[in-house]
Amino acid sequence: MKLLDLWAESLAGMLARPMRSALTTLGTVLGITTLVVTLGIAATAGNQIVGRFDELLATSITVEVPRGGHNPLVTWGAAKELRGLRGVTSATALAQSDDSSNLVVTANNLLDPTRVAGQTLAVVAATPDLPETTRGRMVAGRFYDAGHVARHDRVVVLGEQAAEMLGITSLEHSPAVFIKDRAYTVIGIVGGLRREQILSSAVLVPPGLGPDFGLKDVTRVLVATQLGAAELIARQAPLALSPDRSGELQVIAPPSPKRARDGAQDDVNGLFLVLGLVSLVVGAVGIANVTLVTVMERVSEIGLRRALGAARRHIAAQFLLESSLIGLTGGVIGASLGMVAVVAVAAVRQWTPVLDVRLALVAPVAGALVGLLAGLYPALRAARMEPVDALR
Repeated sequence: MKLLDLWAESLAGMLARPMRSALTTLGTVLGITTLVVTLGIAATAGNQIVGRFDELLATSITVEVPRGGHNPLVTWGAAKELRGLRGVTSATALAQSDDSSNLVVTANNLLDPTRVAGQTLAVVAATPDLPETTRGRMVAGRFYDAGHVARHDRVVVLGEQAAEMLGITSLEHSPAVFIKDRAYTVIGIVGGLRREQILSSAVLVPPGLGPDFGLKDVTRVLVATQLGAAELIARQAPLALSPDRSGELQVIAPPSPKRARDGAQDDVNGLFLVLGLVSLVVGAVGIANVTLVTVMERVSEIGLRRALGAARRHIAAQFLLESSLIGLTGGVIGASLGMVAVVAVAAVRQWTPVLDVRLALVAPVAGALVGLLAGLYPALRAARMEPVDALR
């Protein structure tokens, strides 16, 4: 039997019952579409997640500074010098200790039995670059500057949550807070500290006032970098902060964006790939069922072909080719619909679609393979029929 004749017979057999063939193909279409959408959305979502991750975490570095005894490892002015490194946009030195983390802070020094006298808050000494480094925003007033630091002005800035706890909502009358029975003027309220949420409930003081609370030495340095420079700055920062004792500093750098992208994509793939495989299996079962029914309906045709000289392999090849054509058709349609769905979802979400061109080639082949495997048993059953039994 010539290959061209086999192709023509298989195509005629598939088109003889167009509605049945269409419904059978639908199962493969759904399976392939789900697979393509899964892989496309996984790649697109992974890229988007990394993009959002880059906006904040991938540009933030923290340098932990251990206690250096009489000679501090990092001076208050060293953080400012980090701006000289290419890729550093801002740097802030902080000082905090266990003793300064639980201090009683009151909004007035009057004893009012109807109100809570004070709140236990953390007091943190920080350089004036803190809002820029942590991407914070001033809710009210202003942050202290180099002038306040140089003059040792007794001013503080409250975190947004700390101000709410103390009942300070306005700076119109220059409110003051009392710490260790000493008054400090509140000149600002800072909020939006996404990177350092703990500072939202803290009292921030200039470095010059740090010794009043046991905050003489720097314990931490926050560094904000340009996108893509974090890995390099993480290696250079210890040398810039403490050239002689850089090995004693601990750098906390963000993980690689590539690992984050791969992890996000793997998570989404693992979550939805099962759904695509189940749909594909359902499509394969549908093809096998319909092909088997077709074999039973065409018993007399099979017997006549065998009586006219068709070999078993010819009968098997005809039904295998028919089921493969159904799977191939479903693969082509499913791949097309999947690509369109990925682009549509990305457009609605205003994402950048990430599509692998290889999917357009692999998906139809996968559909044809599913059809081939699904039609294997019905084709073998048709090939085993004896001409006399089939004609009878």
